[in-house]
Amino acid sequence: MGKDRPNGADFSVQNGGKRQPNRQMSTELYDMASKVMLIGDSGVGKTCLLVRFKDGAFLSGSFISTVGIDFRNKVVDVEGTKVKLQIWDTAGQERFRSVTHAYYRDAHALLLLYDVSNKASFDNIRAWLGEINEYAQEDVVIMLLGNKADMTSERVIRTEDGERLANEYNVAFMETSAKTGMNVDLAFMAVAKDLKMKKTRKPTDPKFSVTDYVNQEKQSVGCCSS
Repeated sequence: MGKDRPNGADFSVQNGGKRQPNRQMSTELYDMASKVMLIGDSGVGKTCLLVRFKDGAFLSGSFISTVGIDFRNKVVDVEGTKVKLQIWDTAGQERFRSVTHAYYRDAHALLLLYDVSNKASFDNIRAWLGEINEYAQEDVVIMLLGNKADMTSERVIRTEDGERLANEYNVAFMETSAKTGMNVDLAFMAVAKDLKMKKTRKPTDPKFSVTDYVNQEKQSVGCCSS
């Protein structure tokens, strides 16, 4: 069983790769650790999504964009297995892209975000998927997230558009809202469950489908679950 170092704070990796400890400490026991990256254009809500999942809070108002890479831990229980998600929040700006590429190689899962009220962020998803194909592991878990689903009056990307793109690339998809918490926990838990199943599945066991799991969970608890 793993355990964070007694003085093992989460880290921010910024300004070309310098590691700086964050304030929060983590000493919670875990059975397995997996690296999850949040990627997508600047301003799509990656940091807000992470803070909502990690702390159950919403970053309202203006805040400084992520510079380089920011790193947080959260341990979740997946059917009795303690899974530590090492969640990396990446900067979407082009000037930090080379820094981000270096972290793709050992990522176990990638949450790719666009903003449903920003057409450009959706149009750029194909380019992001191209980068994933070039830099990430072949068996990396990918989930497409249409974030800011609470912005109904500003929406320009339909749910069907996101579903169609996800089907084209054979990746899981859902819409989320860091503001209301809609589907945020479900997104991370679906990824954690997939990663856990990959490590524990026997050759004769059926393959776990993130898409099927997400659809089942949304049907059982309602589409606007937090």
